[in-house]
Amino acid sequence: MNELTTNELTVNDLHLDYGTGATANPILKGVSMHLQKGEVVALLGPSGSGKTTLLRAVAGLESPKQGVIAIGERNVYDGAKNFELAAEHRNLGLVFQSYALWPHKTVFENVAYGLKLRKMGATEIKDKVADVLKNLGLGHLAERYPHQLSGGQQQRVAIARALVYNPPVILLDEPLSNLDAKLREEARAFLRELIVRLGLSALMVTHDQAEAMAISDRILLLNNGKIEQQGTPQSMYETPETLFTAEFMGSNNKLPAKVVGRDGNRVQLDVNGARLTGTARGAAGGEPTTIIRVEEVKISATPVENAIEMPLLTCMYLGDRFECLFKSPDSTEAGLRAYSKYKLEPGRYWLQMPVEKLWVF
Repeated sequence: MNELTTNELTVNDLHLDYGTGATANPILKGVSMHLQKGEVVALLGPSGSGKTTLLRAVAGLESPKQGVIAIGERNVYDGAKNFELAAEHRNLGLVFQSYALWPHKTVFENVAYGLKLRKMGATEIKDKVADVLKNLGLGHLAERYPHQLSGGQQQRVAIARALVYNPPVILLDEPLSNLDAKLREEARAFLRELIVRLGLSALMVTHDQAEAMAISDRILLLNNGKIEQQGTPQSMYETPETLFTAEFMGSNNKLPAKVVGRDGNRVQLDVNGARLTGTARGAAGGEPTTIIRVEEVKISATPVENAIEMPLLTCMYLGDRFECLFKSPDSTEAGLRAYSKYKLEPGRYWLQMPVEKLWVF
């Protein structure tokens, strides 16, 4: 625990089960992590991976089985000592997925609620609430009720309520999931700007890898109650250590490839009779899996190296580009996807796959 002096939050070897005895269902299986001052860490993973349970355990809303949780230099949970500090004494800001605003209270009253519980004076409450509402662009909405606000405004009120008493860490449970796609993009930019401007330390749960990459400084990818991989958004996307990470962090093509030779990390592949070279990544167990990111496939009308020839089936317009699907109409295989700036004419094309980007796990 020697990192406590520099970390706002430290979790060591946390285990948590639902149920007891023979029927116990392990949810967290020895998770360790830290959050430094001014850092945003995203807990990313599929449903059931344990990310929300971890957040709730940090908040004091779930009781772990063993391990240690510390906020700054203060332990708030220690399994070995059978010690657990109540949620209301952990001084953490929490933004729920549903926002959980009081419908009968104004924006001002919602944000002030936590300060009133702390027996703060009326003048100080007024000043603190006014300050945080101004910071979040909500000053003109102080007297409105939640039903009079848009989804994005409600989300900002929930964030204001979490920030108003200046907690060392704010916990965000899928804070953008209730917003429509357009508003989510705007809110993503707003949330990242706010975090940077105020120097916040935040732990955020999300199942959206694009959201995690845009907002966070570091990502913890959870898989079945354990941390599969952690690192910067760029390292997680560009240098995945496992097939699970590679598949979760991007949009991929999976090739029906057979390994026919290997020289160091260079792998010789047979894809329906075509010979390709790929790059071995991670620890391959059992049958190797070959993938390439959709954006890494280069489309050529003439023969090129490290490519397979396929007919164009269709192109879909995405606004800034076309997503093209290459597949024989009578084939039962998934086909290959690639992006093009222009709509392609019908015909056969060579799909080039850079050796370093054709990954074999």
